[in-house]
Amino acid sequence: MSDAANRIVQKLWSYCHVLRDDGLSYQDYLEQLTFLLFLKMADERERLTGDAQSIPDDYRWAKLAAPAMEGAELDRHYRETLRVLGARGGMLGLIFEKAQNRIQDPAKLRRLIVELIGREDWSAMAADVKGDAYEGLLEKNAQDVKGGAGQYFTPRAVIQAMVDCVQPRPGEVVVDPACGTGGFLLAAHDYLTGHADLDRDQKRHLRFEALRGVELVPNVARLCGMNLFLHGIGPDGGDRREPPITTDDALRDTPSVLADVVVTNPPFGKKSSITVVNAEGETGRQSLTYNRPDFWTTTSNKQLNFVQHVKSLLALHGRAAVVVPDNVLFEGGAGETVRRNLLRECDVHTLLRLPTGIFYAQGVKANVLFFDRRPGAREPWTRTVWVYDLRTNKRFTLKTRRMTRADLDEFVACYRPGARQSRAATWSERTPDGRWRPYSYDEIVGRDKVSLDLFWLRDASLEDSADLPEPHVLAREIADDLRSALDQMEGILSDLEQNSRQR
Repeated sequence: MSDAANRIVQKLWSYCHVLRDDGLSYQDYLEQLTFLLFLKMADERERLTGDAQSIPDDYRWAKLAAPAMEGAELDRHYRETLRVLGARGGMLGLIFEKAQNRIQDPAKLRRLIVELIGREDWSAMAADVKGDAYEGLLEKNAQDVKGGAGQYFTPRAVIQAMVDCVQPRPGEVVVDPACGTGGFLLAAHDYLTGHADLDRDQKRHLRFEALRGVELVPNVARLCGMNLFLHGIGPDGGDRREPPITTDDALRDTPSVLADVVVTNPPFGKKSSITVVNAEGETGRQSLTYNRPDFWTTTSNKQLNFVQHVKSLLALHGRAAVVVPDNVLFEGGAGETVRRNLLRECDVHTLLRLPTGIFYAQGVKANVLFFDRRPGAREPWTRTVWVYDLRTNKRFTLKTRRMTRADLDEFVACYRPGARQSRAATWSERTPDGRWRPYSYDEIVGRDKVSLDLFWLRDASLEDSADLPEPHVLAREIADDLRSALDQMEGILSDLEQNSRQR
């Protein structure tokens, strides 16, 4: 992050601690910043370009920041502004839909408007400064583990490595069906602008058509929309074109538009379920399944559903990189069905075993599955699955040993983007510590439940007590494993209870 962006982050974030005393969460504070930043930038853009903004006169920044706007009148006007703008379409609708004022003290709202937002000339900043500053705020928000914000934030090093491997090209459509705050879409944008000399039509396509995301949670979708907007992606406030982000359940329907590239980290955690209230007013949980004829199997496991959805979302010869938890690799039943069909209908060519300790959400043991969609054929498309183990004997933390992009350099080099036919294993009987080795299709389908839970390195911590991690690290890993197991048990219990009620 640049010094200018870091200065803005520190300035805006310092005020959050004041508002925390009033019960405002980091997420609430970031939302209010989003609303005010959008209004301020629309005002600046009109003065800079002369183009009229689509925001009605009575609800523009100038009205909100007027010297006479204080106290109860400011509170009333701000609430009305959010209501009116939330009813409009385009980027305005995305940013302001169902928006509410969470700042109860008008004096503090006034300070946020005048002293923090109002004193910066946002339109004069370069897009990377504005974008980096906003991403910095999003990352700080992700650290609010108690609020659950971490589930929407994937480590940038992992995102960049995934995008470097799939290599999006000019004119292609890149989709993230669980886009969170937009990290994958921004990485694809940065890759295209940094690796290709785009002509005018390609730049236009990149801004308005190339990047598409779906996010289930409205509050997160608005943060994503603002993140892209600050990076110059999507229509501005006065443009009637549809924004690049849709607020919806991506799993609900068969995709209407196909993607050339899918990069995504679907939500982890419990199996999909909904709260049901019966005629007597009693509440209970029921597993949520989707009626998708394009799916290989029906399951309440949302991670398996996302894998199936990504396959359907890809155009022929499209490329996917999907973060999946360990259970997707070895779970029986529906999991085996999904893996067996994925190996047959797609070229599942690469698996990256990610280390623990890199996600804000706790208890995550994750992998990245790379596959390409192929046309129908009599023989399975997968010939060889190459596995890179970045987990065994690797230890990272969010504070003292953060993962960087350099930690993934060897994996990307082994992956050989654009030249996968030239791959060479680093593991052999002579080099048993090599982290990169191939498994044939026959080897995999011969494993119990077609398991992709593949590993071969000796874990040094299990062999030499002198190399054991610190006690607090061990305790954290045990707690994370228990938490993950409990999530799986709750999913099983939910299914059993539903089956019992149906009998």
